[in-house]
Amino acid sequence: MSISAVWYIIEKDYLPKEVVFLIFRTRTVLLAKVKESLSSVLPITAIVFVLCFSVISVPTDILMAFVVGAVMLVFGMGLFTLGTDLSMTPVGEHIGSAVTKSRKLWLIVIVSLLVGALVTISEPDLQVLAEQVPNIPNQVIVLSVAAGVGVFLVIAMLRIVFGLRLSYMLIAFYAVVFGLTFFVPKEFLSVAFDSGGVTTGPMTVPFIMALGVGVSSIRADKNAENDSFGLVALCSVGPILAILILGMLFHPSAGSYTPVEIPQIATSRDLGQLFAEAIPDYIKEVTVALLPIMVFFLIFQLAVLRLKKDNLIRIGVGFLYTYCGLILFLTGVNVGFMPVGNYIGRQLGALDYNWILVPIGMLIGYFIVTAEPAVHVLNKQVYEMTSGAIPKKALSTSLSIGVAVSVGLSMLRIVAGIPIMYLLVPGYLIAIVLSFFVPPIFTAIAFDSGGVASGPMTATFLLPLAMGASVSCGRDVVTFAFGVVAMVAMTPLITIQLLGLFYKFKEKAGTEKRAALIEEQLGDSEIIE
Repeated sequence: MSISAVWYIIEKDYLPKEVVFLIFRTRTVLLAKVKESLSSVLPITAIVFVLCFSVISVPTDILMAFVVGAVMLVFGMGLFTLGTDLSMTPVGEHIGSAVTKSRKLWLIVIVSLLVGALVTISEPDLQVLAEQVPNIPNQVIVLSVAAGVGVFLVIAMLRIVFGLRLSYMLIAFYAVVFGLTFFVPKEFLSVAFDSGGVTTGPMTVPFIMALGVGVSSIRADKNAENDSFGLVALCSVGPILAILILGMLFHPSAGSYTPVEIPQIATSRDLGQLFAEAIPDYIKEVTVALLPIMVFFLIFQLAVLRLKKDNLIRIGVGFLYTYCGLILFLTGVNVGFMPVGNYIGRQLGALDYNWILVPIGMLIGYFIVTAEPAVHVLNKQVYEMTSGAIPKKALSTSLSIGVAVSVGLSMLRIVAGIPIMYLLVPGYLIAIVLSFFVPPIFTAIAFDSGGVASGPMTATFLLPLAMGASVSCGRDVVTFAFGVVAMVAMTPLITIQLLGLFYKFKEKAGTEKRAALIEEQLGDSEIIE
């Protein structure tokens, strides 16, 4: 936007001048966000093209839809990440700080319950998962998951207030989770564990993490910063428990799987019409998603916060960026990414050497996590909270390795027919054991990372890929395709804690080296004397 364009908008009174100037000032940041998104999406696009030109044959119309979807994804993610910086994060921090300063435990409980439920209902990833689960109404799943998140956000906030140890709480709750698996139909287990992963997506993560920062800021002890992490970890447990309880009432395997519709595109006009017809649906979906949060914030602003005009304008512009970004993002991934993911999965699963799904899945998993909007939010917050002690690159690399392993195991599970509990039980057991040997902050970050790694890209590309592969391999879709989100959410728990173990040993070695150096200097001084 040029300066002349800015003055034209102001003179015509199209927008308040404060809003126009803020948009103008953030254009450089927006460009940086778009470039960051481009670097995240390009590897996935390259992998898809290599597969299409070498291993499998993909119709040109599907491929063109994928390209348009990738472009929308890049711009959508850029707008969204900027929007969360301007709106969702500050809103969460303001609400968390205001509630905690009141020193009223009942207010903390009520606000946490409402915020957790409202933000979850607005989570796009959850809608994607709910639509693909057969024989259970979408709203039943959404409301059950929302209730689970609301209750566990209350538990997470109380943990911060009272300074309870996260690892002990995770042990207790996951013991209950795995205990319930004996009473739930096996076909429902994958869906239950997937629900924990999709809940913590691009809407939920920035809000509840910022809420935790706001609450922890009121505490003056040295562990306050560490305790601000772990909210996502606990909020991922609630949906699993809720859906396991729901599984005692419903049986998803009784429903029939409806394959993803492959678009038929003859001309460029048909391609444009395909996306144009989808946009109104996602405008409605995103409006419904953001409206409860905006209304809640406005009520809280009038009753408690009373933020200044400049802050409100900044938050309002941030909501606008978030709104536009989510529309572009969801349209791109659902119309462009989901069909090509399902098609590629079918083609790879039908090959005589379908074992190739494992290395391809690992390659896709390594790069796809970088395209998750919530991952960027987590990286930024971890870097700021640790004052750079945990570099963004180290965290991102550890996360990518974890997701690569998880997707590879998910594909192996489909090819070989391995029950999901054979992988989840040992994985969570290793993660829990590691929590006793690493600094508490790494345990909290690890379990938070598991939640944010499984976002919209996982639900709209990896899940259709697994569904297509399951159909071609002759596996039950509900039992074997579902579960890929759960696996993506599990392996970062191990890799991030291993990163913490490395930093612990590195710090210990550095301390010993400094001590030896001091001792050597003291010895030299004694000789001189």
